[in-house]
Amino acid sequence: MSQINPTSLLELSVGIVTSKSAHFSQPLNLKSGAVLPAFDLAYETYGQLNADKSNAVLICHALSGNHHVAGKYNAEDKYAGWWDNLVGPNKPLDTNKFFVIGMNNLGGCHGSTGPSSINPQSKQPWGSQFPVLTVEDWVTSQTLLADYLGIEQLAAVIGGSLGGMQALQWTIAYPERVRHALVIASAPNLTAQNMAFNEVARQAIITDPEFHGGDYYSHGVVPRRGLRIARMLGHITYLSDDAMGAKFGRKLKDTIRYSFDAEFEMESYLRYQGDKFAGEFDANTYLRMTRALDYYDPALSFDGKLNKALGKVRAQFLLVSFTSDWRFSPARSHEIVKALLDNELTVSYAEVTAAHGHDAFLMPDPHYHAILRNYLQNIKVGEQA
Repeated sequence: MSQINPTSLLELSVGIVTSKSAHFSQPLNLKSGAVLPAFDLAYETYGQLNADKSNAVLICHALSGNHHVAGKYNAEDKYAGWWDNLVGPNKPLDTNKFFVIGMNNLGGCHGSTGPSSINPQSKQPWGSQFPVLTVEDWVTSQTLLADYLGIEQLAAVIGGSLGGMQALQWTIAYPERVRHALVIASAPNLTAQNMAFNEVARQAIITDPEFHGGDYYSHGVVPRRGLRIARMLGHITYLSDDAMGAKFGRKLKDTIRYSFDAEFEMESYLRYQGDKFAGEFDANTYLRMTRALDYYDPALSFDGKLNKALGKVRAQFLLVSFTSDWRFSPARSHEIVKALLDNELTVSYAEVTAAHGHDAFLMPDPHYHAILRNYLQNIKVGEQA
């Protein structure tokens, strides 16, 4: 195997990045009937927007993601953005070619207006009063950010998991504004089992004594125990049995002590992930993100027929699924592929053999990345678009 020197690795990075914020003073009418009077959206961009603004690519994040997709905020940062292995110069999503946009969804807790933001009327954190959001609401707000950046049409929208649902919704709600959609490890709606996992996670948070009906900010506490359990549950569903076995198996941390402390490495890992997440993420945001997952079902208004829901779609598609992903199984991607083909749309599909489970869409798997690279290289921009 050829060696990569440190200099070439730096050349593959987008480098030091800066978070930006866009303010929108116009009210946003939400699907629930609620109205958000004004809001901010946190975002980052990588690469350069070309002269005719035809090379813009929007990345939609999954449940716990945010706008920090690639690069680092300073040289001392331990970790780069959550999809740094994909985005950058000469990477599969090549910033020499594309202008890439990452955005923190409305209701988030990383700079966009959400439950922890100040309600302009009460001058207190929104808390329980922050409205429940949907995938459709997110896509609407994303179009406003595109308008803010002067972009009329996106070369592509890309997302994994919940992000893939957003990419799909873009093609349904705004067929003229997106040329390509990359829907990765996703589904047209949640199965009953997936909804059940979400409900258990929400109940862990809601029943935490420090939740205070969602208004824990004013009490100076965080429902850490509930959020910790929710994240531990989530991690179990994101990994495959093989991935867990290979990484941890039944390995002990030390010797058996016949106690309820973390004696196995798997237990220690889950507790670490739960504690880390509880210190970084807002519980009210977690509730709203999982609820948006539950609600999304574009076929609902079309007698359950997905092909009818996709009747006005014009974009070309790449769908990718992973063999070990039992939470968003390949069968769910097949449903989308069939509905698109029923409408005689151009669809590419790849089913990648991978052991990582649902988290495979975040991994730098060479086969998976080659699929994305090949598809993205063929997207025309500039005079060719």
